Amino acid sequence: MTHGNDTGNKQLMEKYLGLAQPDDGIMCEYIWIDGTGEGIRSKCRTVYEEPKKPTDCPIWNFDGSSTYQAEGSNSDMYLYPCAIFSDPFRGGKNKLVLCEVFKYNKKPAETNRRKSCNEVMERAKATVPWFGIEQEYTLLDYDGHPFGWPKNGFPGPQGPYYCGVGANKVYGRDIVEAHYRACLYAGVQIAGCNAEVMPAQWEFQVGPCEGIKMGDHLWIARYILHRVAEDFGIVVTLDPKPMEGDWNGAGAHCNYSTEAMRNDGGVKEIEKAIEKLSKHHVRHIKAYDPREGKDNERRLTGHHETSSIHDFSAGVANRGSSIRIPRQVAEDGKGYLEDRRPSSNCDPYAVTEVLVRTTVLDE
Repeated sequence: MTHGNDTGNKQLMEKYLGLAQPDDGIMCEYIWIDGTGEGIRSKCRTVYEEPKKPTDCPIWNFDGSSTYQAEGSNSDMYLYPCAIFSDPFRGGKNKLVLCEVFKYNKKPAETNRRKSCNEVMERAKATVPWFGIEQEYTLLDYDGHPFGWPKNGFPGPQGPYYCGVGANKVYGRDIVEAHYRACLYAGVQIAGCNAEVMPAQWEFQVGPCEGIKMGDHLWIARYILHRVAEDFGIVVTLDPKPMEGDWNGAGAHCNYSTEAMRNDGGVKEIEKAIEKLSKHHVRHIKAYDPREGKDNERRLTGHHETSSIHDFSAGVANRGSSIRIPRQVAEDGKGYLEDRRPSSNCDPYAVTEVLVRTTVLDE
């Protein structure tokens, strides 16, 4: 099925991708976060030897007036390469290059959350913070309707879809499989995937990642997801409540631990961290979606496996609380906590930074 903007003929494309690529012509796709704090942009340039680390890639620039990041009269923004991955779309020595955005005056762009996150992670390095994020998302047809849903109605109520199997239970598995393989190829620390509670909703997990790597790997995994879906003519939305009504929303649950939490008796450290988190609920809610809580308001209702946005709560194995201590962690007396508040469209740099600020740096 092809759409107006879909050239559709992938076999024709193979002819060109089969052309030999010279050793001194390597394509680097520079990737950055735009002024919305959730949109991803990218553009490509040739470099003449294979970059092995981000600093091997030149600093570049772009027109910030077209990405909600600058005025037209002074629109140059700078891309500082900060992480590098193998390119699963072009293969060979080609790279995906994740970048931080800086303004003309060398100050970070408003939506460059990576810089301060990295500073916080450096200060907390001795505690060895690990993160794992469960990224939920929804597949949409080109008309904005959830993929596979009947065009003039709704699928049957939730129940059979979570981790479902069968053509009447899951929609869009090809995209999920292609994304998983592409992430592994790229070098993303993808940990798993599953079908979610709402039909056409899926989840993949990234982690465990130490410190700044969490944000780097999740943003690249999101970029790859959008690109894979583009190949299939399907749209991915990270909206936290894509369908109003009796349907689950989408989150990005963040699993978090320090070395002390993972060691014997670590549950005491987990409890201390939860106590600190309980005092900063509003600050965390503001950091957990790009609109300082407005997006999450639609999702965190106290229904559909969420806690209310207005209340802080914690419990063992409780999916209706802000912070869940997994049953296994309670039994082992060590492990990690799960913060269920971040929305699916959160910035992982903002989420991981505030978790460390609150629980490690006591700020």
